[in-house]
Amino acid sequence: MPDLTVRMTMPQFRFVTTNAPHPLFVGGYGAGKTHAAVYRACYLKQKYPNLNVAYYLPTYDLVNTIGFPQFAEVMEQLKITGKILKSPMPCVKIGAGMIIFRTMDTPERIIGYEVADSLVDELDTLPTDKARDVWSKIVARNRQKKADGCENTIGVATTPEGFKFVHEMWVANPKPGYEVIKAPTRSNARNLPEGYVDNLRDIYAPQLLEAYIEGEFVNLTSGTVYRDYDRVRCGSNERIKEKEPLFIGQDFNVGQMASVVFVRRQSCLHAVEELTGVYDTPELVKIVKERWQSQGHAIYMYPDASGGSRKTVDASKTDMAILVAAHFSIRAHATNPAVRDRILSVNGAFAHAKVYVNAQACPETARCLEQQAYDRNGEPDKRAGHDHLNDAFGYVCHQEFPVIRLMKLIKIGGML
Repeated sequence: MPDLTVRMTMPQFRFVTTNAPHPLFVGGYGAGKTHAAVYRACYLKQKYPNLNVAYYLPTYDLVNTIGFPQFAEVMEQLKITGKILKSPMPCVKIGAGMIIFRTMDTPERIIGYEVADSLVDELDTLPTDKARDVWSKIVARNRQKKADGCENTIGVATTPEGFKFVHEMWVANPKPGYEVIKAPTRSNARNLPEGYVDNLRDIYAPQLLEAYIEGEFVNLTSGTVYRDYDRVRCGSNERIKEKEPLFIGQDFNVGQMASVVFVRRQSCLHAVEELTGVYDTPELVKIVKERWQSQGHAIYMYPDASGGSRKTVDASKTDMAILVAAHFSIRAHATNPAVRDRILSVNGAFAHAKVYVNAQACPETARCLEQQAYDRNGEPDKRAGHDHLNDAFGYVCHQEFPVIRLMKLIKIGGML
């Protein structure tokens, strides 16, 4: 096998040599994503000389302008003997097998061949539905059997383009074998011209720099509302314990009731359960009673204050009155806090390590916190449906960690 250590950055080396069946190399501009993917393709082709590898790029133009030149350069560096063929099928002929090029602009043409391993370059540039279609077809092509019994692999190298297919598969809902390897631009600094990163900083807005320099998944259309939430730093493994009190943030919406359930650990709160799609307040009460109150949990509700005057059910009782009648302890002001204050409370609680989210138990809450953006008027966007769980989350944070207390503690240099 060729010696790769002197030619590669540490993230590139990890991506090339990992045994994970579905590694993701996610990096900023200039992090060497395509080089890493080409190195991995050549590495796998040398490891299994009689089998085929597929290499996918968004368009055929990129096959010509990026794919062929990159393979020619890497093959020369690694002293790999082979021939690049542009027709009738674009490929690199190495030994008894091939590295086959395919594009992702027409998923229906990903047919008619078999490979042992695949590399997918810039998958996140595709629309989510198209990326999902491409992925399923690539999986179907990966079926050549390896003599050593190892799994077929599909490696992805991409710039993060918001919360799309790659984030969904590798971050939000990862399955076993889906490994994330992050590569900020600075990891490849030795191969970049001086001033490259500074030039990027002059061009891009702050949230774009997180994606295009740090290789982070961020909302690319506008500023993220809950900018201090990070699913790793703010992550939790806590679950509900026997008969402990539960603190439930509640947003009222007919057919879209949203609840976030917290537990207390010392002076911190951990979101450990969520309820979505509950039809109305009576159904919510039924679920909470059966699932938790009947098991000895004291229930503390932090509802939308407007529930004192509105109804999600055609009856004489208001939503708040229904919660009181269920013997839940109510923690709410007469009116809702200003939206700005609620957002500040949530971000402050995240920034000062006072609130955490179990993203496995609360996947929709984690997704909404990551993805809600500001609209053109500078208000939290409500069109994408990310607001209901975030509002429920915010009612608890505003009660427990109000912005006035946060400001006082920051002013005196203290921590929450």
